[in-house]
Amino acid sequence: MLGASWLATIVTISVVLVAGPAASGAVGERNATPAAPEAAAPIETVGDHFTDAAPVVHARSLPQRFEPHVLVRVPRPLTARARPSGKARVVGTVVSSSKYYDVPLVAWAEKVSSDGRWGLVEIPYVWPRREGWIKLAGLRRSSTAVEVRVDLSRHRVIVYRRSEPLFRFRAAIGAPVSPTPPGEYVVTDRIPFARGGYLGSFAFGISGIQPNLPPGWSGGNQLAIHGTNDPSSIGRSASAGCVRVSEAALARLRPLLQLGTPVLITR
Repeated sequence: MLGASWLATIVTISVVLVAGPAASGAVGERNATPAAPEAAAPIETVGDHFTDAAPVVHARSLPQRFEPHVLVRVPRPLTARARPSGKARVVGTVVSSSKYYDVPLVAWAEKVSSDGRWGLVEIPYVWPRREGWIKLAGLRRSSTAVEVRVDLSRHRVIVYRRSEPLFRFRAAIGAPVSPTPPGEYVVTDRIPFARGGYLGSFAFGISGIQPNLPPGWSGGNQLAIHGTNDPSSIGRSASAGCVRVSEAALARLRPLLQLGTPVLITR
């Protein structure tokens, strides 16, 4: 998991569970020592497709006309409501920084109200998962054309840009006792690590948590996509919940996934 404990513990592109700053931050990898959190890299073109002959499986129907994902910087904790109205029921709070590394949080506005004043976002680090509407006034906006989809049934990660698949690769996912929880998440951390550790050379913390930690687990619970020092686990259900990927996959993901990039995990 991510954080000082999860990300150092579990995934290769595992969706990592984050512990605390003292741990490494990922479920399953307890001893990785992170370098300073890295700022989001600008999007750059990825050349050829990954060498996987299997057909791309669309996790959801693609729109006829692509609209970039709207991202908003959360400068302070924001109240999330059941409807786009200041009188609607409060359903949670969108925090302003990531769970273990205190990286400024960037949220994905999945929908924007007709008047442009409210955005529908997933509430980070809560279980059961839920979403709510936040006020957009005064929030710094940006966008991304990139989206990551994790297909749990096929142990596969597919990266899209403008709804077109760029590349795909195999991944390790949660073991039967600690399955990776499906959901809609965003990248909240970009943390480099020394090579050779449980988390590989890099981890992308995401905005979800693992509700079913393995028995005896002492790390964190934040999910992540990270590398691994056990490449034989890739393609299997073997992590504490995180998504593990190869170093080659990390090299392709690193220039593409900025803070706020949507990560959609489906069964």
